[in-house]
Amino acid sequence: MKKATLMVTTAAVAALLPVLAAAQFSRAEDAVRYRQSGLFIMGQHFGRVGAMVTDKAPFNAEAAKASARLVAQMSTVPWEGFTAGSEKAGNTKALPAVWLEPEKFKAAAQRLMDQTPKFAAAAETGDKAQLKAAFEETFAACRNCHQDFRGR
Repeated sequence: MKKATLMVTTAAVAALLPVLAAAQFSRAEDAVRYRQSGLFIMGQHFGRVGAMVTDKAPFNAEAAKASARLVAQMSTVPWEGFTAGSEKAGNTKALPAVWLEPEKFKAAAQRLMDQTPKFAAAAETGDKAQLKAAFEETFAACRNCHQDFRGR
């Protein structure tokens, strides 16, 4: 019961973070740090699962589940940090295309947000082959956005 309550609470907080974050960016650099932090956390946990499904690390179903859940929750967070005026602030790797093609960028972000729950659901099965397939689909969504909207 405690685990279910924690998951619901975490999901609620993750859902509210973008709304709360948009109001708190008093400086463009804060928006950059916010989005980079969310993407960093997501990338770290996604990489952990990737290492497991590509046999670079031992497969641990429980660790994969926890990381995949976090990736799915965090996938909704960074997008509010792509605010107007933050395109040249700080040490950003975001390309101008984020702001020049906002609908395309939103579609790429949505593709990731649509894919990550499938990734988390595959992890919940504990089946490595199923998780690997979902990892590859999610990786394609990540790569799609990186190719068009991320430099360096």
